[in-house]
Amino acid sequence: MKNKSQLSNSKPHNFIRRFVIGVIVLLAAIALIVICIDPFFHYHEPWFGLKAVLTDKEYQCVGSLRNFNYDSLIVGSSVTENNNNAWFDETFGGKTIKAVRSYGGTADLCWLLDVAHEDHELKNVYYNIDPAALSSEATTTFEDTGCPMYLYDNNPFNDIEYLFNKDVLFEKIPYMIARSASGYDEGQSYNWWQTKTFSEDSVLEHYERPSDTVAPLEEKTYEYNLKGNIALLTKEVSAHPETDYYFFFPPYSVLWWDNTIRCGELNTVLYDESQCMKALLEYDNVRVYNFMDREDITTDLNNYMDTLHFTPEINHSIVGWLSDGTNELHSDEEVDAFIAQLRAFTDTVETEQMPQYEDRLN
Repeated sequence: MKNKSQLSNSKPHNFIRRFVIGVIVLLAAIALIVICIDPFFHYHEPWFGLKAVLTDKEYQCVGSLRNFNYDSLIVGSSVTENNNNAWFDETFGGKTIKAVRSYGGTADLCWLLDVAHEDHELKNVYYNIDPAALSSEATTTFEDTGCPMYLYDNNPFNDIEYLFNKDVLFEKIPYMIARSASGYDEGQSYNWWQTKTFSEDSVLEHYERPSDTVAPLEEKTYEYNLKGNIALLTKEVSAHPETDYYFFFPPYSVLWWDNTIRCGELNTVLYDESQCMKALLEYDNVRVYNFMDREDITTDLNNYMDTLHFTPEINHSIVGWLSDGTNELHSDEEVDAFIAQLRAFTDTVETEQMPQYEDRLN
């Protein structure tokens, strides 16, 4: 029989033991909730009838590429995000999801493609090439731009940052459940157009036109970066001959061309594009398109929210153009002819297009 002293000493120990057990049970319950709902899809596709609510690419893109069921990818920068995945499924067949990065850097996008190829046999890749992606450094930027690397690596020990994250528990999980219940369209993954204004007035209001035109840069100014980015793209297509790649340049507005000209970068842009297109055309599993000369679109500023981001209707049109071969290039000769045509179009930007806006930009 315990005396009073023994009973008194045992009470703190019992309390500590119960407290520790309680903390362990609570942490286990939190981790289980996060694992089961998994709003970043780090472990699996959605369970319990929930939808794949994809609205935060830095946190969700890698998980969806590793764990979702698909055979085709939409790859590119923010200009590709307003695609509805279903458009590609209906046009080309298969199951399509997005591999996107706001900056659209070649190294980042190729890294995402490598993740997809780890456990998926890809049928089609629809790859948007932004001109800036050819002249930027051919190195990944995930870590430098603050991406959650615990979701990118394969180290299970740093998953603690995900499993015991109050924002995940109290914001992301309820948000995923609520959006699923409201009938979220999974094809609209990473779309942002609903909160933006597309109009001539809006574009002109936000365009800060360079006051002077600088001397044109030499066309090979970014040659080193260009070669690095082309090498990444050609390595990708040569390593996966079973996959068909649709590479395309999007239609930016005449204001983007005006800025490019006034910053002295027109020669570099046209050179970079021509070299990239010619390099890609060497591969049998590649198709190349360039929509940057589409005057019917680029000269109508009501199609844009800024100098380069266009309406989802144009995204939808691009899907059809990829299917029917509009603006497809097949040879070096066709590339040269297209670049000459594109240069002729840019000549009219300063002489015919911009004068109508000068009073509103000054």
